[in-house]
Amino acid sequence: MLAPPWARRLVIAPLVVILAVVLLTTLPVWLLLTLAASPFAPGHLRLPRLVFLGIVYVVWDAAALVSLAGLWVASGFGWKIRTPAFQRAHYVLTGLFLRALFWVARWSLHLSIDVVGTDPDTGMPGRPEIVVSRHAGPGDSFVLIHALVNWFEREPRIVLKATLQWDPAVDVLLNRLPNRFISPGRPGVTDLEQHVGALASGLDHNDAFVIFPEGGNFTPHRRVRAIAGLRARGLEDMAERAERLRNLLPPKPGGLLAAIDAAPDAGVIFVAHTGLDKMITVGDVWRELPMDKRLIMRFWSVPPEEIPAGEEERVAWLYDWWARIDKWIDEHRPEPRPLGTDWTARRAAVPSR
Repeated sequence: MLAPPWARRLVIAPLVVILAVVLLTTLPVWLLLTLAASPFAPGHLRLPRLVFLGIVYVVWDAAALVSLAGLWVASGFGWKIRTPAFQRAHYVLTGLFLRALFWVARWSLHLSIDVVGTDPDTGMPGRPEIVVSRHAGPGDSFVLIHALVNWFEREPRIVLKATLQWDPAVDVLLNRLPNRFISPGRPGVTDLEQHVGALASGLDHNDAFVIFPEGGNFTPHRRVRAIAGLRARGLEDMAERAERLRNLLPPKPGGLLAAIDAAPDAGVIFVAHTGLDKMITVGDVWRELPMDKRLIMRFWSVPPEEIPAGEEERVAWLYDWWARIDKWIDEHRPEPRPLGTDWTARRAAVPSR
């Protein structure tokens, strides 16, 4: 159950700012304690790196909230917050904070991100795009939005789970921009496809409509349950195709089809990634830290004239792409990057992105 907006804005958000001040002023104490405990935990400086990253995230969240409060005051206490100038200011702020977050992640987790395939602006610059991404691993949506905003200068519109509004900065920022929080499967929640279609309407030249058709991160249990659900609805052909997927949940086509109908001039970009997808549980994340990984992202661009016209053809087309992405994931699992103290070599290994 999500707390009401007034509680999230007037109680949780101020508590995060207070917590950030406390953690920041006591940071040396936390690092000394975790350094002292490091010999008792496996991994190279696992405890200090994890605690440092956690504190950084809280401080990052609080700094974003303070900046967003400043924009709210500057807009006339919310009077002009929906105008193009202030909408653009919020996208610029998003880019700055995501760039800072990934700089810290790269430094503290020895994480690199490589992009292969078509950039969202190389297929047809100035064309709106519908970005269809797999959903797996911690932070993969942050990685994708970071890429769209900072590398490709796109303004994303995102369909995402309502529970993400527990994060105060995400809550305030994304509710000010054209995004849509949904609660799949919640009783009383209907017309999700209609809401998705409304969000995808009116895309302009630098917009990117982002959707995750799986509806959640991949887990073996969710895969089995999703396939059983297809069979229960009499969709045997889709269930059989879903059984051949080893790394993905079967896609839910309704939202994507609604977006395509609402934005007929938009191309579609499919996104796959590997590197974080084996971290399913909290225990997995703990065992993997420090990550020392190379995250690989792959983009495929489909122009609007190549998108099938009929609903059945589009569903089959989506499943064809999901099979292609599943195969690509199997073929591009990155090897762990060796941890070392040669900073010159490490800087040389970091891609230009």
